[in-house]
Amino acid sequence: MDIAGFLAQHPPFHGADPEQLTTVASSVRVEFFPARTTILEPSGEPADFLYVVRKGAVEVLDGARILDLRTDGEVFGELSVATGLSPVVTARAAEDTICYLIPRPVAEELLRSSSGVRFLAAVARRGLETGTARAEGPDMLATVGAQIRRPLVTVEAKATVTEAAETMTRERVSSLLIGLGGGAWGIVTDRDLRTRVLAKDLPHDLPVADVMTSPIHSVPAITRVAEVLLTMLERGIHHIPVTDAADGVIGMVTDTDLLGLARQSPFAIRSTIERAADAASAVSAARELPTAVAALVEANVDPVDIGHVIAVTIDALSRRLLEIGIGHLGEPPATWGWLALGSEARREQALSTDQDHALAIGTDDPSSVDAYFSDLAHEVTSRLADAGIRRCNGSAMAEHPSLRRSLEGWKDSFRGWIDDPGAEGSILSSIAFDYRQIAGELAVEPALDDVVRTETPRHPWFAGHLGRRALDLKPPTGFFRDFVVEARGEHAGRLDLKHGGITIITNLARAYDVRAGRTEKGTLARLRAASDAGQITDGSREALEETFRLLWEVRLEHQVERWRAGLEPDDFIDPKELGPVRRSALKEGFRIISAEQRMLATELGVAI
Repeated sequence: MDIAGFLAQHPPFHGADPEQLTTVASSVRVEFFPARTTILEPSGEPADFLYVVRKGAVEVLDGARILDLRTDGEVFGELSVATGLSPVVTARAAEDTICYLIPRPVAEELLRSSSGVRFLAAVARRGLETGTARAEGPDMLATVGAQIRRPLVTVEAKATVTEAAETMTRERVSSLLIGLGGGAWGIVTDRDLRTRVLAKDLPHDLPVADVMTSPIHSVPAITRVAEVLLTMLERGIHHIPVTDAADGVIGMVTDTDLLGLARQSPFAIRSTIERAADAASAVSAARELPTAVAALVEANVDPVDIGHVIAVTIDALSRRLLEIGIGHLGEPPATWGWLALGSEARREQALSTDQDHALAIGTDDPSSVDAYFSDLAHEVTSRLADAGIRRCNGSAMAEHPSLRRSLEGWKDSFRGWIDDPGAEGSILSSIAFDYRQIAGELAVEPALDDVVRTETPRHPWFAGHLGRRALDLKPPTGFFRDFVVEARGEHAGRLDLKHGGITIITNLARAYDVRAGRTEKGTLARLRAASDAGQITDGSREALEETFRLLWEVRLEHQVERWRAGLEPDDFIDPKELGPVRRSALKEGFRIISAEQRMLATELGVAI
């Protein structure tokens, strides 16, 4: 295989355009390093080359401690090349090794490409700023099949409740699978026995099939732990069967197996919220969320997944507050649906977040029942604020009369905004077109999805409007070797991570999605859909995704640090506090964002 072909199989070369790959390959110098040869070591000068292991292995060391082993196709020296600083670790041949050496000027150009940005962002997120990785935590990228602790424990459907309880006690498990034949299964947990049998004083010779849950939700063994935890948290379940394509159900995992169940874990917090007897108890439980988030950040959980966890917890709190509010006010006089808007709808929440929500009411005359829903919305909004979720500065909350409408009123509003946004639609388009129903029996979300799918393709002007909104903010680029930071005020000298990067990517993704009549809700899902539809290239999508994750990681770490110091979490960070790799990765990521904005502006025929 020639040099270009070999490089094309590995990051950061994978995804590079053919012309650039040819340039890189033609610059390569091949060198042989005998075993135990020191190739790079901390010094006063930056590395002259980006090294690629062609054959053999290279140890990355911090003093005498081995941090990593780079093998065929993997690179080293990237931190020094990217930052222009001296290496911070030693690279030593673990065995006889052949390397490709790419001169620093050529490597620097490569690292400024979209494939290079993806690579640098991934390096920065691995926590290798100083040559040391982060503390070990739950392996969120591991497959769930590898977490199965013991053989499957089952009983037959005809077994009695007593027999099921005896089996759980003997086998020391908290759940049982019940075979129903034909590959179908049910599940019963110790909590089911307490709440469905003991609490209701049912006979203990009752067939266990009468109190089981069926059908059950299962996950394939190859699913990563992070995805399984999110599924369990969203569904409010603590046990989940694991399946294999060949053998069917092969085992069971619990939230404790995957994450542990400390008092401040997301599972424990959600459970406490759902069992809260009153609003004060629910709010008190929700106030434990920052502790759980801090633990997830320290465990190196994917930052986008952490945002998802925060949103799921706020969903649970909102639902419980609605239930408690209805308990105080009496049964609603009409059907209703509670919508999360904005970042909550996208499940992209940080420690510093505000409220965005709305109510749809199932009546043609919402004014006749508005007093009830006004009181309900006010109670929920106030209690969310008590839990640390700020009121929206723009009043995009259900307690505001304009955010309580009939379902038909909401559909008409969406059609009107799509036809001619006007002042109201222009303001709300960045919030209201990110919607997700979290409570209520009125089917609001499908109805609005249908409006978006059918109406937006018919109104190209609206697509242009959303596109122009994605150009309103600018990433902090423009100064040589530095970022554009806040010039004055309390945040002077600091970088606005939210409006300088995260919101821009979110706005781009929304513009791609809604203008095509799609109804995805999350930013990453929207980017993937845009790539699949040919609206952006795979390389751009991957670079935007990595930049988005890196921005979220820096944001959450910063907010947790401020929270631990007793300060209000915010989105403003001093660039000098970033390590050199993160600074380089963010700079290149911001350039990618700028490039995507320029491409969209060209498509729309507007100047930026």
